[in-house]
Parts: sequence; C-alpha cells; structure tokens
Amino acid sequence: MYLTNDEEKMLAGEYGHSLQKATEILVALGDIYGAERLIPVKSAQIAGVSYKTIGDAGLEWILDLKGHVKVPSILNPAGMDIERWKDMGIEPSFANKQQKIIEAYARLGIRTKCTCTPYYLEGFNVGFGDHIAWSESSAVSYANSVIGARTNREGGPSALSAALVGKTANYGYHLDRMREPVIAVKVDCRLSGSDYGALGYVVGKDIGNRVPIFYMQDKPTNDEMKSLGAAMAASGAVALYHIEGVTPEAKANDFAMPCEVITVERKQIDEVYQASTHVRSADIITVGCPHCSPEELEEIALLVSGKKLKKEMWVCTAREVAQRYPELVERIEKSGAKIVCDTCMVVSPATNRYSSMTVNSGKALAYVPSMCKVAAKYASIEDCVIEAGVIDED
Repeated sequence: MYLTNDEEKMLAGEYGHSLQKATEILVALGDIYGAERLIPVKSAQIAGVSYKTIGDAGLEWILDLKGHVKVPSILNPAGMDIERWKDMGIEPSFANKQQKIIEAYARLGIRTKCTCTPYYLEGFNVGFGDHIAWSESSAVSYANSVIGARTNREGGPSALSAALVGKTANYGYHLDRMREPVIAVKVDCRLSGSDYGALGYVVGKDIGNRVPIFYMQDKPTNDEMKSLGAAMAASGAVALYHIEGVTPEAKANDFAMPCEVITVERKQIDEVYQASTHVRSADIITVGCPHCSPEELEEIALLVSGKKLKKEMWVCTAREVAQRYPELVERIEKSGAKIVCDTCMVVSPATNRYSSMTVNSGKALAYVPSMCKVAAKYASIEDCVIEAGVIDED
C-alpha cells in the first residue's frame, strides 16, 4: 500500500500507541484485500458496544484506547436502554459494565447515540457516493443500497480504527467494479410491508455475500428496503443490493441481468410466516430491528390507539427519534407497550427472560433463536399488535 508521510508517521507510532494500532489494522486489511491506498471517510458507525457480546475482554480493550475520532462517529446498539435499564429488568452489575463501555467510547469523542439506524440522526447525513466506515450489518446494507454510499461490512475494531484515523482502506465496496450485481432475483408476486423482510430471509441464504439485483412488481418504501436488506444481511451476508428502477445505482447504471437467476414465488414468502407456527403464544412482542423509523412509530401508534395490551411489547428505536416525536411515544406507551431506546432484542440480556417472541423482522427471526436461544415467530406489525392481546378500553 502507498502511504502518505502523515500515514507513515501514524504507522510508526509518532502520534501515539492507539493511532499506531488503528493504522496497523487498516494497513493489514488493505494488504489482505489488495488496497492501493487509504481514502478519507465521512463518518463511522462502531459495533462492539453491548456488554453482552464483548464481555470483559472487549471492555478492557476499549478502556486502553486513547485519542479522538477525526470524523463524526456513533455507536451500535448497547445491551440496555441507557436511561430505563431497570424497567427492562437489567442487573445492576451488567448496567455498570455497560455504562463503562459507553463512557470509554465517549472519551474518544464518539457520540453515545446507540442505534443501528444512524441515517435517521440529525447531523449524521450521508449521501450518494460518500465513503464511510460502518459496521452494523443492516446499516451497511441501507447505506450501500438505499442511499448509494460506500462502505464495507466493517468489524468493530476496523470501524473504530477508521474513526480514529479518519480513513479506511480502498477496497471492496468502495470500488465501482465490486458494486456490480452478480446474481438476479426475480420476485414473482406482489409484496408489501413485512413481506420484504420475509423475502430477505429467504434469499439471503442462497445469495451469501454476493451482490444481487432484484426485479419486482412493486416499488418498495425506504422502510421496506430497510427490512429487506437487514434480513439478507442476517440470513446471509449481503452488504449491497440493487432493485431495478428503484435504488440509486440501479437507476444510474444500465446493469445487465446476471447469468444466475433466482425466482421467488408467493409460497416461499408465506412459508416464513408459517414456519414458526409451533410458537403458539409468544411471551413478548418486539418490533424495531432495525430501529423503527418515524413512519413505523406512527403506524404502531395508530394500531394501538385507544387500546390496552395484555402482553409485554417492546418498540425499539433510536433515542433521538423518540425525543423528536414525543406525541407518538406517548400514544404508544399509553397502550402499555414500551418504547425501548439504545438497544434491541438481539443484543440485550433482557431477552433471555423469555422463552418465545413474535417479531416483525427477518433479521430478528434469524438472530433471536441463535443468539438469544429464544423461539421466534414472524408476523407483520399489525399481527404483532394482535398477538399482544389487544383489549378495547370501551
């Protein structure tokens, strides 16, 4: 790799141990993947935040770091709602360790807004063609596919290294040739809402880490594309996809149809809903994986308005989004559902208190059984509310 004089000094340790280690990580990745140089990034989103997933070893590693990030940087979801962790049943010992992780990142200049949907935050704007270093799988998919920005699926250490250095290695999805579709998905049915999460759950297993282009009858909303990408990133490892005539790069480029084609029929989508029918009555209902958008909060508020819920229901979203729409939060929580910020059902130990869960997310459907050992059932947002056991106040 070619390094500038300043980058050589960072690598030699002239700017401190932490910056040296960060540069070593980026250079090592560049050498492995054949990058010719480092390139500036506009922002970073850093995984490795929940104490549930990183433990004491990860905490010690973060505490040892010194320095200050050079680009706007935020965190992935933590293991608890930072302000209402007691309401989630989190143990004080866990909360103490989690808070230390957040404080350690804050000392590096990272914004302690823990979310998998950084594109909803004020002042964290990302545009078409911007180079970034994001690490959460659904955020990576959304940035690459829906926005048309450019990021690899970074690990926590490499995203943090990019934040500290302000650059990343120029390989993978930062390059034009790596962003071209290599497999086609023909969707032979109409889709809406949670069908897109089911579609992603189905095809992600076949696509793996390749770049697909979808040919479909409907034009999905941004929320539907968010669900599609999140599910493919979880059941497979898809970090970038295109939809003919919809996503920005598919509109800007005349992509030829790839030779390999997958066809998806309605029965395959329906099977995702039906596959978990053994979960007859879930203990808890969760939505917001990835975190809910304002539009999704509004939909939930309409569904629960004037009603009370029998079962525990979490609505996960970014704290900034919840603070921006207090009237929606009030309407949702009046029903008995809980607005949960900073975390989600996948990375919080609070999930372990339940044996079965209904989710509206293909990503959660893929992760909750494996990472949380909790049986999961798939449903639309409307059916999630029905599953919660709604009783009219009248």
